[in-house]
Amino acid sequence: MKALVIYESFYGNTEKIAQAIGDVIGKATEVKVLKVDEVKPEQLKGLNLLVVGSPTRAFSPSPGTKGFLKRIPTDGLRGVRAAAFDTRISEDDAKPRALRFLMKTFGYAAEPVSKKLGKKGAEIILAPEGFCVNDTKGPLKEGELERATAWAKQIVEKL
Repeated sequence: MKALVIYESFYGNTEKIAQAIGDVIGKATEVKVLKVDEVKPEQLKGLNLLVVGSPTRAFSPSPGTKGFLKRIPTDGLRGVRAAAFDTRISEDDAKPRALRFLMKTFGYAAEPVSKKLGKKGAEIILAPEGFCVNDTKGPLKEGELERATAWAKQIVEKL
């Protein structure tokens, strides 16, 4: 089996989550953890598992993540199992209060990434997950790396 964990990270937080996920998946199968701009189209061929992570930027995936997903041909992920995650500020930590309303209304990056993976033919094996940072630049909230490890174990169980 071949697995790929792809991420975009501006301040290192999404990268840390991706590496933690890759470490767990790597115990079960061959895995590469790559920045979204390092992925070549041929790396998607023969893939069994694809995990895509993005920081939430303006209530949606980052530009690099959007571009990567757009470049995948229709049905280009047929037969691939997939999951998506994001990094975000929690609603409880959002200030001002109006930002909380916007977060509830427009959401985060993981759900649209997951939907796009499904539209490209992937079998979504786990609900999208969000991992929280303390501020725009981070760091990750305490316990988030452990949550990422637990989430990755759920992915491995689905393989």
